[in-house]
Amino acid sequence: MKKKSLLLTLVFMMLLSVALVGCSSNKETANNSTEEKEESKSSGGTLVFGKGGDAVALDPITVTDGESLNVTRQIFDTLVKYGEQDTSIQPSLATEWTISEDGLTYTFKLREGVKFHDGTDFNADAVVYNFERWMNGTADQFPYYNSMFGGFKGDEGHVIKEVKAIDPYTVEFTLNRPQAPFLANIAMKPFGIASPAAIEKYGDKFGENPVGTGPFKFVSWSRNDKIVLEKNEDFWLEGYPKVDQVIYQVIPDNSSRLNALVTGEIDIADGLNPSDLQQIEANKDLQVFKRPSMNVGYLGLTQQKDPNHPLNNKLVRQALNHAVDKQGIIDALFNGLAEPAKNPMPPSIQGYYDGIEPYPFDLEKAKALLAEAGYPNGFEMELWAMPVARPYMPDGRKVAEAIQATFAEIGVKTKIVSFEWATYLDKASKGEAEAFLLGWTGDNGDADNFLYALLDKDSIGSNNYTYYANDELHEILVQAQSTPDQATRNELYKKAQEIIHEDAPWVPLVHSTPLLAGKANISGFIPHPTGTDELMTVEFK
Repeated sequence: MKKKSLLLTLVFMMLLSVALVGCSSNKETANNSTEEKEESKSSGGTLVFGKGGDAVALDPITVTDGESLNVTRQIFDTLVKYGEQDTSIQPSLATEWTISEDGLTYTFKLREGVKFHDGTDFNADAVVYNFERWMNGTADQFPYYNSMFGGFKGDEGHVIKEVKAIDPYTVEFTLNRPQAPFLANIAMKPFGIASPAAIEKYGDKFGENPVGTGPFKFVSWSRNDKIVLEKNEDFWLEGYPKVDQVIYQVIPDNSSRLNALVTGEIDIADGLNPSDLQQIEANKDLQVFKRPSMNVGYLGLTQQKDPNHPLNNKLVRQALNHAVDKQGIIDALFNGLAEPAKNPMPPSIQGYYDGIEPYPFDLEKAKALLAEAGYPNGFEMELWAMPVARPYMPDGRKVAEAIQATFAEIGVKTKIVSFEWATYLDKASKGEAEAFLLGWTGDNGDADNFLYALLDKDSIGSNNYTYYANDELHEILVQAQSTPDQATRNELYKKAQEIIHEDAPWVPLVHSTPLLAGKANISGFIPHPTGTDELMTVEFK
């Protein structure tokens, strides 16, 4: 009896060992890129990803919209990247790095043997070429560079002093001042390293002919229809990508996109109506993906060229904050998958200040503030509604209509207007809107990426669409960038949020939990909080 028991125990232990090895193997991810990988056979096939809007361009440094960056994420690699489902810094095209004690010098060792999709070599010279291209640009050309690095060469606030190749696979960055989120910034998708030869070849058309080192190569683009990518057979990470082809299919309407998933036309659907959650969960052929929340949806109140415009008056902006029923919007349109926003960044970001008192929905208070500002009978203005569904704004038109209704109760009459997505972004970035709906999904998990990128005067013309400028805020945000101690940074960001709350350049609306859905046989899809997902790990069971 004891021998039989011992034999059963040994068999059980062997089976458990095999199971644990399998679990360990499954948990190994592409983020552990400095470790050796066993070659993994691709499941092949074509992955069709349904999205709400078309890309604006496929040169990542020239765009700010998630629809574009979702695609370029597959084509380009950055020097460092984020963790599987967080913003920890991981190796990518750089395998290791050192930082000087004064925080002014970063030295990167680059991955050897990597090729761009056009067959040319990735090396230190290619990194220098890309950064020199960006540093010598303008805010119109490269808005994210302007936002993240304080301008361009020759600008007073510019962070990067020099980028130089030490040898073929070592590159050194020298900064003009320390920047606490520097590594987090260069991991952002706009800073994907492009082929210098392809940039020279295509010039202004590079955005339609992208060439990087990523897991997928660009094949074709039919505007407002689909973008086709194919597997990079020479990708530097063995065993990836898993599928042979990715097609990004544009389906603007959320319900139509879900229907396309149900009927099998697409494999993954982004930007779903929160009200569709129960329907998806009840369908055994589908699965739900919830993206970790790191976003804000907002109503921007643009500073106008006319100094007498009502929106240039702080009391008017405060009144409009009191005249938005955020909870009502959430109840009607977000199915509980959102929380009211009171700050320009979500609570998940370090440095968030919960002590801010939100503007309560109070129409009488709003009327009193308008009267104090000199507008007892209100005024008229345009209200821009987003034409595409985004995670923080599942239906821009309906949100605009809800705001329009409560504004009317305080005498503010609004005309809802919209444009095609690329035009909407372009016109808003030029300050042409009065009040406009938009939002932001954090790129790197740092407070700087919300407050400085969206509301600092350095970011006007790039991501600061309200053209809001406050010198005191600017000094605080630059100091926070240059301070390595996180506790000190948090205190500075507390002050920054107090200033922004008082000046009210926005009506912060919601922080949402975005929904995606996919076929039940999809494996390896892990939604990232930044909103740009790696598709190289996705396969069909």
